[in-house]
Amino acid sequence: MSRLSSEDLETWSALATVLEWLPTALDTQLQRDAALTHFEYGVMFALAHAEDRTLRMSTLAGYSNSTLSRLSRAVARLETKNWIRRTPDPTDGRFTLAILTDAGEQKVEQAAPGHEATVNRLVFDSLTTAQTRQLRDISRRITTAIRTQDSWTPPPKATE
Repeated sequence: MSRLSSEDLETWSALATVLEWLPTALDTQLQRDAALTHFEYGVMFALAHAEDRTLRMSTLAGYSNSTLSRLSRAVARLETKNWIRRTPDPTDGRFTLAILTDAGEQKVEQAAPGHEATVNRLVFDSLTTAQTRQLRDISRRITTAIRTQDSWTPPPKATE
């Protein structure tokens, strides 16, 4: 028997469905249009927005909520396509840097419009501006309840 109230159970059921269905929908579009998984796109997107398109693998693992092992396997696949390269960190050889190549940056730019269109269609098109703000605030609260560190946030726009 559920210990959640009827209303909480309905809310949880709706959220759990989103958590299950949305990643599959995003993967399907990215694999079809860009030969990338959503995870790989997220890794490349984070690198594209990092200073010098470079991050330590450990930092990237934190941003992507991934183990170093899973991230390393994904980066190895992306290396075979010449979209990312790895090199020892010159400031501390104990760390490895992931660097988005020029070809990788082009791949992110090529994949972005289709991905953004899918995100808009699946998430934002059916929400009002106020609901979008609420979704952002709610998502941040849930994320903070789960973990307070290593969360990736988009860089500020140059016009802000």
